[in-house]
Amino acid sequence: MFERPVQRLIDELSRLPGVGRKSAQRLAFHLLNVEEADARRLAAAIIDLREQTSSCSRCYNVTAGAECSICLDPRREPGYICVVERVQDIAVIERTREFAGQYHVLGGALSPIDGIGPSQLRIEELELRIEELRDRCPDNGAGRTGERRIEIIIATNPTIEGDTTAMYLARRFKPFGITVTRPASGLPVGGDMDYADEITLGRALADRREL
Repeated sequence: MFERPVQRLIDELSRLPGVGRKSAQRLAFHLLNVEEADARRLAAAIIDLREQTSSCSRCYNVTAGAECSICLDPRREPGYICVVERVQDIAVIERTREFAGQYHVLGGALSPIDGIGPSQLRIEELELRIEELRDRCPDNGAGRTGERRIEIIIATNPTIEGDTTAMYLARRFKPFGITVTRPASGLPVGGDMDYADEITLGRALADRREL
């Protein structure tokens, strides 16, 4: 329908989540008509995103170095790990200002229908982190004043897949003798973390329950 460069851009834009063919067409012609400097700045930002970022070696958050700023922050409590499905979920939780621990990005949720099992998620990596914490605090802080507690907060989305993942992680890690919790209330069933406001999510984190 359009010249090859235009059609190619429309095809690529339509592959983005939430962008249909009509939206992709509008965006393509917008980029065609903006100042060249603006279009080149967008192109450079995309290239920089791909070339200058990677996954944090500890929590798998996006970072420009070996570890992300959260993992490097000495004020964060390493004994509290909030497990999320996606990197963008971290920003949602951070806006609540209710959590001062660290994170672990699974990279998705269990979904047998889609062929996503435990081996497709970063569960083994989470287990290694828990084992390292247990080595530094063998009895999980029980009975010793000042020792750090180990708690895994499973903040997967309140969907069938997210709940299945939470129950799987609870069964897997509770025998380790650690506390496993899940945000208790305020999150709509079947919804994504992206759509939860800060107050609702903050209350859910503050009122989390043990699994």
